[in-house]
Amino acid sequence: MTGIVQVLGVIFGVVLIIVGILESFFFRDQRFHRLFLIRPEDTDAVRMWTFNLGFYNMIWGAGAIVGAVMLTGAEPGAGRALLLFTSLGHVLLGIVLVLSERRLWASAIAEALLPAVIVGLLLV
Repeated sequence: MTGIVQVLGVIFGVVLIIVGILESFFFRDQRFHRLFLIRPEDTDAVRMWTFNLGFYNMIWGAGAIVGAVMLTGAEPGAGRALLLFTSLGHVLLGIVLVLSERRLWASAIAEALLPAVIVGLLLV
């Protein structure tokens, strides 16, 4: 079971890092405006929050990867705690996302589903 959790944790972390890069560095790209629900004329206004949010996601992603890798290291309990915290955090963030903006329901599912599976596997 640990191997599956590790693979899912790394995938989760990589997805967060990719999303973070898109948020931080590609929010001006019109191909992603629909994803972020922004208009081209608003990119300057949202620059600060998208840039910071992207780095939050990249850091969360790094935490998920480190936690997943630590599961088979010298301190597997620490890895479990880190991956559990990161995953639970994103389950809650997915819920907050859909509650704050219903149009982002697909993004909320994408944000919360894989971490929810990881949480389930870690708690079994």
